[in-house]
Amino acid sequence: MTKKTNTKAAKNQAPTATHSLAHLNVLISGASVAGPALALWLARYGARVTVLEKAPALRGGGFAVDFRGEVHRTVLRRMGIWDEVHRRQTHMGRQTLVEADDTERVDLPAFLMSGDVEIFRGDLSRILYEATEDRVEYIFGDSVASLTEDSEGVAVTFDRGAPRRFDLVVGADGLHSHTRRLAFGDESRYLRFQGYYVAGFDVPNHLGLDRTARIYSEPGRTLMLSNYGADPAVAGVGLVFDSERLDYDRHDVEEQKKILTDRFAGMGWPHAARALEGLESAGDLYFDAIAQIHVDRLSQGRVVLLGDAGYGATMGGIGTGTALVCAYVLAGELAAARGDHRVAYAAYEAEIRDYAKGCQKISGNAGPFLAPPTERKLRGRDRTYRVLSSRFVAGFFKKLTEKAASDLVLKDYAPCGDRAGRPGADYPSRNRQP
Repeated sequence: MTKKTNTKAAKNQAPTATHSLAHLNVLISGASVAGPALALWLARYGARVTVLEKAPALRGGGFAVDFRGEVHRTVLRRMGIWDEVHRRQTHMGRQTLVEADDTERVDLPAFLMSGDVEIFRGDLSRILYEATEDRVEYIFGDSVASLTEDSEGVAVTFDRGAPRRFDLVVGADGLHSHTRRLAFGDESRYLRFQGYYVAGFDVPNHLGLDRTARIYSEPGRTLMLSNYGADPAVAGVGLVFDSERLDYDRHDVEEQKKILTDRFAGMGWPHAARALEGLESAGDLYFDAIAQIHVDRLSQGRVVLLGDAGYGATMGGIGTGTALVCAYVLAGELAAARGDHRVAYAAYEAEIRDYAKGCQKISGNAGPFLAPPTERKLRGRDRTYRVLSSRFVAGFFKKLTEKAASDLVLKDYAPCGDRAGRPGADYPSRNRQP
């Protein structure tokens, strides 16, 4: 059970006894955020770690993610990446809701939207990769084909590479986790569709936005144009719309572009048409349902789920911070249990289940708020934003999200390596791309 105690008490508790994991050979599926974060900790404990990623290279771009609250800050500092995250943060400014004629309706100040620090998911992924590439094996352009467990470990076959054996397998491969499907069953058992879809892609920054955003909504659909400062010539387009569950091929980008073109045709904001013109040539389209993952348990034998694969949401707000915190706990419990996965997985789940569920709950279903289904609800949303824009009310709202993000007594697992990030047992880089 998660202890409902403030984080100050956690600072004073005695460190948990930990041990080297040099005898463990671990496969982590997924090289976005949760996977490399876990790899960082396991490498410090001396484990031999392989991170597998189906994409041909590290994924860049993506939506901005933020961290908030003492637990997030503590984990980032213990990982040794706090300064680098700040160096690459977005410094995003205000976001403005506009009318169809581009009249400004509501201003959403940066202190309301960006947590303690905000960074692009792709930049965070790059930081984690750079912190681990010299002691973790990364394999790009491949994925797991089968998992066969026995008393000694897990036999793994791959779509492209030669079969291998591992002591443990971690599914950190996102909301649509392939590892979860292989070990736990079909996604339909765990994914809860929430009645909305979200999309994002880049276009030329024709509005000259500079770390600001403009947001236009009509009943059931919203379009946002933003620039986060990484490239002044590029703007990000964000789309949210309500919908029945769609039957489409997740790997067919052209089909997804047609869905978006049809759904956003005739939008009243003049800048919307120009933004949608860029959809045809967009090579970086993100498209998915707004959904959450709910599993009965986080482990099955030697396989365990981490991050979005086990307790994720499409648009979670604090989901990335949750993944980093839970990676810290999973690695720490494995070290405390001397690598005994049965003891460690049970302790990991007991520590983080309530915490992860609380973070999921505070995220809720963002769809009806981002794209209210009726004109009346849209105006109500805007009134709520006006109230939240005051520093007093926004401060209260910020404390609510920080409470969920910090509702965990964070153990000090005292890793074998030091706090600067040097591992307990180095081994050479073996990164390869098949």
